[in-house]
Parts: sequence; structure tokens; C-alpha cells
Amino acid sequence: MPRVLWRGAALAAALLCVSVGSQAALFEDDEARRAILDLRQRVEAMRQQTDQRLTDENGQLRRSLLDLQNQIEQMRGDLARMTSQNEQLTRTLSDMQLRQTTIDDKLQQTEPSKVSVDGREFNADPKEKADFEAALGIFRAGQFAQSQTAFAEFVKRYPQSGYNASALFWLGNAQYATRNYNEAIANFRSMLSLAPDHAKAPEAVLSIANCQIELKDTRAARRTLEDLAKAYPQSEAAQAGRERLSRLR
Repeated sequence: MPRVLWRGAALAAALLCVSVGSQAALFEDDEARRAILDLRQRVEAMRQQTDQRLTDENGQLRRSLLDLQNQIEQMRGDLARMTSQNEQLTRTLSDMQLRQTTIDDKLQQTEPSKVSVDGREFNADPKEKADFEAALGIFRAGQFAQSQTAFAEFVKRYPQSGYNASALFWLGNAQYATRNYNEAIANFRSMLSLAPDHAKAPEAVLSIANCQIELKDTRAARRTLEDLAKAYPQSEAAQAGRERLSRLR
């Protein structure tokens, strides 16, 4: 082959190789671009999905927070109402306790209580006890006329009182002090009939004898003193009665 033709063929072959290589490179660039675009699309889709999920989750979280705040506000309202109710219940209970205390105090002022007078125990109303002690206080103050009235009214006001035997005894003594001897004898005898075993019964018998002596009824006084010695031989009143009996004429 002539040298010129050989060179031309070589040049053509070289150009053909360059053309084929260029086309191959172009093909590879398109594939790469498509791959990159596809990757970008997928990344964008994932981003959008992630954004949507985050948006949904944030919305759910906001709703949950709002519900929680509403529940907290409701609980605060319930707590405030319960606190108010508890305060009202506390005030009501305090008022009830105060009223109960007042009622108990009034009941204590009106209910009978156990008392002991002259060795005898019994139940007495507060007013009954106060009236008796007031009458006795008047007697001990030496105001015999006034105490006579007070004891007479006491016996009339409280006919079933456990104080009556003692009241009759002091009434008789007040009458003796005011020289109402016959009335004194009657009340001493009423006292003995009511409570012959009373601690002051011997003194009452001796007082009857003293009234009879004041009335100049020596025979009756002697008989009374003899009865005193027989009924209450160990009492101090009986000893005093025996001494007085020995002096009677």
C-alpha cells in the first residue's frame, strides 16, 4: 500500500476511536445525571415525608400539651373547689362543736348531779342546790328570820328534794332562833319522820326538848330527852340530853 493511503487510513481509524470514546463519555454523563436527579428526588421525597411526619407529630404534641394544660386547669379548679368545700366543712364542724359545747354546758347547768349533804348522797338540780346553799348561807350569816323564809320556800318549791330533811332541820333551828318554838317543833318532827336515820336526827330530838323547855313544858321535855337517850344512845346529843335531864325539875 502506498504510504499516503496508509496514513490516511490510520488517521480515519484514530478519529473513529475518538468519536466512539466521546459518545461513550456522553452516555456515562447522562446516566450519572439521571442517577443524581433520581437521588435528589428520593432525598426530597424523604425530606418532605420527614417534614410531614414532624409536622404531624408536632401537631399531635401540641394537642397533647393543650389537653394536658386543660386537664391541669380542670384539676386546679377541682382542687380549688375541694379546698373551699374543706374550709366550709371545717367551719361547719367548728360551729357544730361550739354549739355542742354550749349545749353540754347548758345541760350541765340543768341536769341533776350527785351531791352529798350530812352524810347523805342524792341527785339534785343545779338550781335546787344553789337555793339550798343560799338559804344555808343566810342562816350562817345570823339572818335567822330571812333564812326561815328561805328554807320554808325551799321545802315548798322542792317537795321531793333530797335536801328536805336538812332543810327542815335548819328551818327548825331558824324558827327556834326567832322564838317560833311550836313551828320549830313541828318542823323537827317532820324531819325525823322523813329521815329518822339522818346524821342530825339526834340534834333534832334535842332541839325539840329545848323548844319544850322554852315553852315551860317540862314534862314533855323530860319525855323527849328520855326518848333521845333510848333512840340514839351513843350520840353527842344524847349525852347532852342526859345532862339536861338531870337538871330538870
